[in-house]
Amino acid sequence: MAVIGDTVEDEADGGELILWLLVWSELAAFGVLLGGFLVMSYLHHESFSLAKIHLDSRLASINTLVLIASGWLAAEAARADAERTRTIALLGAATLGFLFTAIKLLEYREELRFVGDATFNAFFELYFMITGFHLAHVVFLGLVMLLVARKPSRSNVVLVTTIWHVIDIVWLVIFPVIYLG
Repeated sequence: MAVIGDTVEDEADGGELILWLLVWSELAAFGVLLGGFLVMSYLHHESFSLAKIHLDSRLASINTLVLIASGWLAAEAARADAERTRTIALLGAATLGFLFTAIKLLEYREELRFVGDATFNAFFELYFMITGFHLAHVVFLGLVMLLVARKPSRSNVVLVTTIWHVIDIVWLVIFPVIYLG
């Protein structure tokens, strides 16, 4: 009987290790991208400052609030004891993630006209790379939350909501660095 208990515990520890490896790899990837943005912003201060004028910080601010609300729902899903509550919270978090996506695409529509402009080229290449990579994570994790909501076991909910919070935190760094800095 002790062997079975140890095996289950070992499996839980292994799952937790994989989760934290994923969390740290995400943070490292975004850290490298944002570090590159900051270096380029320093080296090309004038063109980056001019390019930032063309960003819609109002939409980005709304998106920040949307992701914070989504993160709150994700936290509620992770805290919930009742499966129904977890499902509703996950569906709400995913829906807000897709709202974030829609707002970001609306923002992109206005910014795409600056792609290829020699004055802003480096800024918008990095901007679309960083925010696009983040957006891909939001869409993917939103879809995963929808899948997990079908059968929201505690371990799956904790896994997806932990990664969701990491992506929220990444946005809370992207927002001031790109839009306000």
